[in-house]
Amino acid sequence: MKENFNRQLLFGTLIGILTPILFLPILVYFLSLSKDMEFGVVWSQISDNNVNTSKYLSLSIIVNLFWFYYFLNKEQYHLTRGIILGMICFAPYMVYTYFFQ
Repeated sequence: MKENFNRQLLFGTLIGILTPILFLPILVYFLSLSKDMEFGVVWSQISDNNVNTSKYLSLSIIVNLFWFYYFLNKEQYHLTRGIILGMICFAPYMVYTYFFQ
C-alpha cells in the first residue's frame, strides 16, 4: 500500500492541479489578443459564464500532456500517475458547471 502513495505521486498531483490553473490566464490573454479585446473584459466573460469556464479550463488541462509525456519518457511512473490524478480532480467541477449551472 505504501508503494502506491508516495511523494512522487503527491508531487505529480500538485503539478497536475497547478499547471492548468497557472496556464488559464495565459490562455485568456491569447484569446483576448485574438479577439482584439482587453484581458479584463475576456476574463470577466469567462468567469461570469460557468459553461465557458469549464471549456477553457479543459483547454488549459491540455498543457498537462507535456508533463505527462516528459515524465513518461523519464520513466517516472509515479509522477505520471499523479498528473493523471490531478487532471481527474478537475472533472467533477467541469461536469457540475457544464450540466448543472
